[in-house]
Amino acid sequence: MSLDFQLQQQLDVRKVQSLYRMRRTASSPQGVELEVDGQHYLSFSSNDYLGLANHPQIIEAFQQGLSRWGTGSGAAHLVTGHSAAHHALEEELADFLGYPRVLLFSSGYQANLGVHQALLGRKDSTLHDRLNHASLLDGAKLSGAKLLRYGHTDVNALERRLSEVSSGRILVVTDGVFSMDGDIAPLSAIANECRCGGATLMVDDAHGVGIEGAEGRGTVSGFGLSPLEVPVLMGTLGKAFGVSGAFVAGSEALIETLIQQARTYIYTTATPPAQAEATRKALQLVREGEDRRQHLQQLIARFRSGATALGLNLMHSVTPIQPLLVGDSAAALQRSRQLQKSGILVAPMRPPTVPEGGARLRITLSANHTFEQVDRLLEALQ
Repeated sequence: MSLDFQLQQQLDVRKVQSLYRMRRTASSPQGVELEVDGQHYLSFSSNDYLGLANHPQIIEAFQQGLSRWGTGSGAAHLVTGHSAAHHALEEELADFLGYPRVLLFSSGYQANLGVHQALLGRKDSTLHDRLNHASLLDGAKLSGAKLLRYGHTDVNALERRLSEVSSGRILVVTDGVFSMDGDIAPLSAIANECRCGGATLMVDDAHGVGIEGAEGRGTVSGFGLSPLEVPVLMGTLGKAFGVSGAFVAGSEALIETLIQQARTYIYTTATPPAQAEATRKALQLVREGEDRRQHLQQLIARFRSGATALGLNLMHSVTPIQPLLVGDSAAALQRSRQLQKSGILVAPMRPPTVPEGGARLRITLSANHTFEQVDRLLEALQ
């Protein structure tokens, strides 16, 4: 039996189970109105929470960066790829977040793998929220450390898990905002458990930075926590910032350790310096973006109020991620297709991205949406 035959059988099973995924091809820039596969849609499927992915000032900064730096970095950061633009962005992000230092990574996935691999070994333990992002779980497995998972946002379960660890370094890891549920981790309580249990806390705030906290500093800032309480902070630059890449914020010792030991940092080409220049402009817009964040909160309130009035099975979330729980994968796929026929794009989320029986429509709001567009979505859902 050939490999292709075996693979095709597995693909056919996924189709029968309504778990087969298909790529869409966009032929317009990212925005709330999107042209996909030749059709025009009102999109509620993007992580462009502040609507910066096609912002003219960021485009201009990117173009100026291209004129100065060219199209590529040419090498890894530790060879000749670390430019003055990268360095300035790291310093500006550190100032923004209130951390001693920041290290840039090419993606959030690489950042999460790199942190786990650099900090943990077989004699160590890492404790994860059960709904943490796949990149965090993959990082834990890559590290070789003992992986213990606790119930979603269940601080008592975390306490019990911590009591099971008697030696080695302990890294507790949680999303700040959970990407599929849209809820926020109880970071103050988790930080307290880490302090009592002698553990280090890492927060993946990919969906919180730019949105939560003062000036969009994220969930850690929103809870009033310091770098001492959250020594490892990861964030991405391709969501609220509208660009690409990721960072890890931490102490001088942490960042130097990652530079020396994180394989996903050492052995990959640095992102283009022009991209760093664009991200510097995006950071400025994020810091000045209180009007955008306020409008986004108004959109969230309007959508939740309307969904409640319609009796929709909306999961609890105060973030731009508004999941409509369906349960069955085939039903979620069918509802997504029905919305698509109405000219609205909402992605169905199915296992293994979400737990079995937890298929949903993952509705995401952007600061570029209008109240009228949210009302149109509600009419289509009805």
